[in-house]
Amino acid sequence: VHLVESGGGLVQPGGSLRLSCAASGTTINIYTKNWYRQAPGKGRELVAALTSSGNTNYADSVKGRFTISRDNAKNTVWLQMDSLKPEDTALYYCNLRWGLGFNYWGQGTQVTVSS
Repeated sequence: VHLVESGGGLVQPGGSLRLSCAASGTTINIYTKNWYRQAPGKGRELVAALTSSGNTNYADSVKGRFTISRDNAKNTVWLQMDSLKPEDTALYYCNLRWGLGFNYWGQGTQVTVSS
């Protein structure tokens, strides 16, 4: 299973980015699909989750600003990030999880929010 994130970059405060996570070697529909982030000197934080049944969950810090979605036909997970803040600066990781034995990570994509 291979996950490739893209879409990160440098953006000004208040701007938007759309991260994508393209999966190969499996089909994403059975998994819980997660986006995590890790800022320098901090632990990895769950930002958004999307279950196989379509339920979503967001960290309080991003509620109302971030939206997780997926396209099963394209085997891709998205994270739309709006109204970005400097504190959103981090390395963002895509994760697929199913049960106890199936847990896959991408390599991460850097998001930097700065003027």
